[in-house]
Amino acid sequence: MSVLDRKTTIVLLSYNNLELVRKHLPVILETTKHRNDVSYVVVDNGGNDDLEGFMSEIYPGLGFVRIEENHGFTNGYVQSLAEITSDNYVLISSDIEVENGWFDQAVDLLNSADDIAAVQPKIKSYDKRDEFEYAGAAGGYLDIFGYPFCRGRLINHVEADTGQYDNIEEIFWASGACLFIRADVYHELGGLDNDFFAHMEEIDLCWRIKSRGYRILFQPESTVYHMGGYVIKYGSPQKIFRNHRNNLIMLIKNLPASELIWKLPIRVILDYAAVLSMLAEGNARGAVVVFKAHWQIISRWSKWWSKRRKVQKLHRIRHPQGLYPGSLIWEFFVNGVRTFDKLRYKEF
Repeated sequence: MSVLDRKTTIVLLSYNNLELVRKHLPVILETTKHRNDVSYVVVDNGGNDDLEGFMSEIYPGLGFVRIEENHGFTNGYVQSLAEITSDNYVLISSDIEVENGWFDQAVDLLNSADDIAAVQPKIKSYDKRDEFEYAGAAGGYLDIFGYPFCRGRLINHVEADTGQYDNIEEIFWASGACLFIRADVYHELGGLDNDFFAHMEEIDLCWRIKSRGYRILFQPESTVYHMGGYVIKYGSPQKIFRNHRNNLIMLIKNLPASELIWKLPIRVILDYAAVLSMLAEGNARGAVVVFKAHWQIISRWSKWWSKRRKVQKLHRIRHPQGLYPGSLIWEFFVNGVRTFDKLRYKEF
């Protein structure tokens, strides 16, 4: 098949977000109506807002998947993508607003070469339109200890978008808020890990993609706006728990053995430093869930190690492009670095 003949399915995932679907779906349809290579599926991820009734009445011609019980963001895609036959997927959250050109530029880049497995658009803040958004910005990376960061966002500092990252760039991970991905690669590498429930599942998948030898690119000419924290609020105990737990699972699965043996203990120590910081700020609930996250790692170690054995068999490249060789924590809290372009290492 020619790369120009690939068909794409836009998969819009919603959990009790009928009003957002009502607002954002028409724009998705309007901005892609000129294409004859696009289909649409809306996924009701176990909600109780009668999204199915709305779709059958207003959009009876669109695909619809109803998941009876919610088992997380990840499961919504795991179940629905198993039912969707396509060459490419666009995984898009219901709290994403798109603008003209968002689809064409990104999907055409995805289809431009067989070694391109995924593409991320520019993700900007829904509320602060001149700023990048936390979960993706201008493409993601990992530091030496597995901390995620973006062009346009380090730790909790988000940059204004002044065009400073308006170049097509190879990145390490693409945000799951709006992810263009080849279906064959997605399924070849096992797709999203259902045990993540939510948070960092796309980074885990992207690590497998990169380690298999594929490229992931950022397309600045495609722009979307993300509400961010709409379902699980930033800084909530649930988010803290899943971020800490899932990040450690990801490291166990993907790091080479020679690095896992020393990086994992350091990460645990850094987690306890975060606990002390939370306690100093009066966030006792946040501190408690970090211990809960660690207990799930210890108590289910055999499960995570079994996943590791399977994933390691897929890896072809030990150190794919996009892994930062320094410590983001050191750069941010000790050196005072606040923007991507000021990081010590420039090529990674």
